Amino acid sequence: MVYIVLCTLLVLSSLSMARQLEASTRKKPKCDSDSSKDQSQLNSFLWTIHRDPPSYFFGTIHVPYTRVWDYIPQNTKHAFRQAGNVFFELDLTDPYTITSLANCQLLPHGANLSDVLPRDIYIRLKEHLEYVRLMMPGWMSADQKGRGLYADYLFNAIAGNWERKRPVWVMLMVNSLTESDIKSRGIPVLDLYLAQSAERIGKVTGAVEHVEEQCVPLNELNFSQVLFALNQTLFQHEAYRTTKGSVPYTTEDLIDHYNCGDLNSIIFNHDTAQVPNLVNSSLPPSQLKTAKRIDQYFRSELIVKRNHRMSQRVMTLLKKYPKKSFFFAFGAGHFLGNNTIINHLQEAGFNVTHTASDEEIPVIRHEQRRRKQRRKQMKARQRQKQLDALWSSLDVDSLPFDHRGKRKRKKNSGGRKTFNDLWVRMEGDGPDYLQEAETPPKHRQTTFPPVNKYSFYQSGASNLHSTVLLLCLAIMICYTNI
Repeated sequence: MVYIVLCTLLVLSSLSMARQLEASTRKKPKCDSDSSKDQSQLNSFLWTIHRDPPSYFFGTIHVPYTRVWDYIPQNTKHAFRQAGNVFFELDLTDPYTITSLANCQLLPHGANLSDVLPRDIYIRLKEHLEYVRLMMPGWMSADQKGRGLYADYLFNAIAGNWERKRPVWVMLMVNSLTESDIKSRGIPVLDLYLAQSAERIGKVTGAVEHVEEQCVPLNELNFSQVLFALNQTLFQHEAYRTTKGSVPYTTEDLIDHYNCGDLNSIIFNHDTAQVPNLVNSSLPPSQLKTAKRIDQYFRSELIVKRNHRMSQRVMTLLKKYPKKSFFFAFGAGHFLGNNTIINHLQEAGFNVTHTASDEEIPVIRHEQRRRKQRRKQMKARQRQKQLDALWSSLDVDSLPFDHRGKRKRKKNSGGRKTFNDLWVRMEGDGPDYLQEAETPPKHRQTTFPPVNKYSFYQSGASNLHSTVLLLCLAIMICYTNI
């Protein structure tokens, strides 16, 4: 009995140590170390469009939602739950959107990258991608490996079919093949998580842009400028490889600024535009001029012009549906700096103000009723479709009732039906229609990992493994002594 008590205490202490080690491996933003700054007073990325009912703008970044979700203020999450309509830049849950994004990156007429790139740049690119492929297993986090992700699979998911892509998209791909970016793969980014959550709880979702409106500006960049950008990107990453240094501005830095509520437009514009910063003071004057010209082109096409277009479509929705509440989730860079979406709406007469993290969000009663009614309608439609599908799978000619429950008129067929004619084999592992009726229509059910479940760093992994070994040893001692 004493052995059992001791073993139980040892197991519990080991589990407690494992939880503490796992929590310590998660890097916290630098603002957490500033004890003089109250977290509740940090800036938020929420803006309110004052009307009845109110609507909201929310600035996002393209990182795994688990890295930022705990730092998003509660009033922002409440505004998301209140709104009956959620709109994004693109509909990331639509297969057509994903297919179109992949197709717009390909070279036309079946051409290969080796046909359009200078040979020296092509060879350097191939060598760098081979280096990344070899380093990928070491860059992956213990959490990614524990969830069954393989380095080759992850590399192919990011860089697969790279020889068929346009040079500008290869440049963006190379810029994302860093250790910090690799560690963040495998979990939905914040935009996608919000879209999946909105669909799961029965909200109306939509998009204000088409895929072509994001792809065409990148594909129309001058070819000589594309070569310059790709060449500079390769030079930067080759320098990091040679010196074993780190990228000067990483995804980790972006997450820190976002979690601390740093409303700096320069930080988030490049994340919103999804392009690297090519301007470097160490460049010769002629190359520096070219880098500034490319940076200006990206800002004009991917930020300024899109801000105007997106704001016009937002205003169209607001005017067309004055009694509906909207939640617009766009990249944070679209709301910061000059000529933003906020500026365009304010110039058009809308009252848009920044919402502090401790500001109260009003309750929209009729939106709650509409949402409940919409969920009931979705379940009813889904149940009817499933019952219709079940009915169509049966031998309807052999049944005495039609699908409306009315008795059929008997026909003089000359024969009498037996029980075996009415029996249809149903597979034992077939669907349970009554259970599946709870799933909303047209949307695939997605299982989301709970927040704070995953760690994205390898530091402390060896300590965690030691704790697991200690736990196994404790269990073995228990069974041995019992």
